[in-house]
Formats: sequence, structure tokens, C-alpha cells
Amino acid sequence: MHKGIFMELCDLLSLALKCKNTKMRAALTVEKQVVIALWKLATPDSYRSAGNQFGVSKSTVGTAVMQVASAITELLLSRVVTLGNVQVIVDGFAAMRFPICGGAIDGTHIPILAPEHQAAEYINRKGYFSMCCKHWWITRDVSSTSTSVRDGRERYARIFRNSGLFQKLQQGTFFPDQKITVGDVEMPIVIFEDPAYPLMPWLMKPYTGILDSSQELFNYRLSKCRMVVECAFGSLKVRWCSLLTRLDLSETNIPIVITACCVLHNICESKGETFMVRWEVEENCLAADYM
Repeated sequence: MHKGIFMELCDLLSLALKCKNTKMRAALTVEKQVVIALWKLATPDSYRSAGNQFGVSKSTVGTAVMQVASAITELLLSRVVTLGNVQVIVDGFAAMRFPICGGAIDGTHIPILAPEHQAAEYINRKGYFSMCCKHWWITRDVSSTSTSVRDGRERYARIFRNSGLFQKLQQGTFFPDQKITVGDVEMPIVIFEDPAYPLMPWLMKPYTGILDSSQELFNYRLSKCRMVVECAFGSLKVRWCSLLTRLDLSETNIPIVITACCVLHNICESKGETFMVRWEVEENCLAADYM
């Protein structure tokens, strides 16, 4: 993250993070709290290692991470996580040979430590404890998100049905009142998902069973569009590597940190921050235990 963007982030969070000095010690500056949190979220380092990096205790690192993540979620989520320009989104998918698509949804698992209570509820189908991060909303690459976080065992389709995003789409209030004309047929904007989801007027999924050539072509193009959301989750985890290792947080704090990472990722993408290829090599090493 460039210094200018870092300072802009600090300014946006300053009211929530500014602390007063006490007789015992001087308070951490806003800048130091933010840089500690960014370092911890962007690396697989332990709290102790991050504390050594900045000359503070591991408990101070934990406090900084949660204070910054909470401030980001409270102050920036609604400003940064937006639908964006619908026509730009549709045009982006039209270039991939699907002219009525307004987005794609999928889920990804974030490894966590075994919870103290009801741990079995968090074991996913791959056999490790996780929370599910859901509903990454795609424009051309990664510019806006809608996230829902649940325990690792809950199925994607059920998470989606219980989300606010589903309710808005069902009520027809998520997209503007906009239709796309294909040939001479007027069609609504739809989003793409995999076969596990229900087929709905605004939710399109691939054909199943024995397919003819036109259905296979349809599935190929739909799958190509859906790959964008998988790449989006990959780039999120590559930039914020803490999501690739077991999050050492309470069950109530984990969704806050995941959401903060999504907001920070959107900021980086919208500001054109560099995405380094070597990060993907590091991701493969860190994710090897959770394949």
C-alpha cells in the first residue's frame, strides 16, 4: 500500500482510533495502530512476531487488529462495498459472450482454530474448521463485494438464501429497473452461480444431465464468467494472507476481520495498488494444508 493511500486510510479512521495518553503510558498513534493491523492481516505472522516487528506486546497487536477492523467495518463498509456502475458490469460480462450478466456468486472457506463451543458445527466438507465467506460480487475484476460469513458446515445455498443480498434480489431492489435486449427479446439482469443453487428468474445456473451441443456451449460460457469470482477470492487471500492460515480469534470477531479484509482489498483494487505475482507462490505454500 502506497504511503498516500495509507495516510488517507488513517484519516478516515482517526476519529474512531484516536486515544488519549494516560499516566502509565503514551497511547499508540492512529498510524501505528493501522500499520500494525495491516501487517498482521497481510502476513501469516503470529501475534508475537508482529509485536516484535513494531516493538509492542502480542496483546497490543490483538487489540490494534480488532480496533482497526471494527472501525473499518463500521465506517467504511457502506462507502466502499457498493454495486457500482451496472452498465459497466454488464458490458464486462458481455465481452465474455454473456450479455445479461450482472454478477457472479460463490463461497470460500477461511480456516479458523477449533471453537470452544459446538466445534463440530465448524468442520467443513474438507475436514478442517472454517467459516464461510460468501457472495463476492464481481464487476470487471474486483471492485465491489457483498459478504456473508457463517460457520464452515453450512451449505452455500442456505447461506445465500438467508442473506440480505438474496432478499434484495428477490424483491427486485438490488439492480436498478433495467432490462437488456438480446435480439428482440427483453431480458432481466441475472447473476450466475453453480448447480448447487436454486434456479430463479434472476439467478442462472448451468444445465445438468445429458447435454446437447448448444447446452454445453451455454455451460462453457457461464463457467467462464463464474471463474471471475473464484479469481476474486484467490486475490483476496493472496493480498491478505492471514485468511490463508487459521484465524486465532473468537467466533464473534472472525466475521469482523474477514469483512475488514474485503473492504481493504476493495480499497487497494480501486486505487490501483500493485498485485505481485510472487504472492501467488506464497499462497500455494500457505494453503497446502487446506486443499
